[in-house]
Amino acid sequence: MHVLVAGESWITQSTHIKGVDHFTVSSYVEGIGPLRDALEAGGHTVTHLPAHLVPDGFPDTPGALADYDVVVLSDIGANSLLLPRAVLEGSETRPNRLRCLADWVRDGGGLVMVGGYLSFTGFEAKAAFAGTPVEEVLPVTCLPHDDRCEAPEGAVPRVSVPDHPALGGVGEAWPHLLGHNRTVPVAGAEVLATIAGDPLIAVRQVGAGRTAVFTSDCAPHWAPPAFCEQWAGYAPLFQSLLAWTAGTVADGAVTS
Repeated sequence: MHVLVAGESWITQSTHIKGVDHFTVSSYVEGIGPLRDALEAGGHTVTHLPAHLVPDGFPDTPGALADYDVVVLSDIGANSLLLPRAVLEGSETRPNRLRCLADWVRDGGGLVMVGGYLSFTGFEAKAAFAGTPVEEVLPVTCLPHDDRCEAPEGAVPRVSVPDHPALGGVGEAWPHLLGHNRTVPVAGAEVLATIAGDPLIAVRQVGAGRTAVFTSDCAPHWAPPAFCEQWAGYAPLFQSLLAWTAGTVADGAVTS
């Protein structure tokens, strides 16, 4: 299985003030490590498109998407797909990559959205997937406002369909998470696990394709080390979730 993961990176800039002097430093960080390691351990090929390369590098035709079995959008907002430099700086026309992605799913592709500050609706509603073609094919709808549910005390997921093949047989005793994006399941979706009463994992058949969501993070901070590094269920969970979305494991009696 060939997986394209878009997002899961960021650039941090900080200002140091020392008396009357100050200077600014910046750093580049990738959060894809736990997910990439889990998928590659399962024999899958992972292509990572960091967030700063998404605007100009994300596929914009069904033919380009056909190179992949599953696309994962993780902590990358809708604007990064809608606004390549040719559009934002050059006022040129380009394909709507959100619509292209949704059409690819209906024709048999697999799409997974993983939670974060720039997933679903996101921090201050800046992820902005509500009302887009991508939202139309997800198993959940996005809220019209900041959808984060922070849980600094820790929130333990509840598994509702433990035998679903998308969960990889990891059981029902999961470590805590530190937050998630609130969403609402759509008709025809199946919610496999919840957190604080909201969907955590939901799946859906859409035309010839499949979609899935994991509404918390696949890496810190919402996914603490107890979840993404120390829990033996992390790798089989994501391996199975993506394999189901790619259509390479048996259907779990999910309807569209």
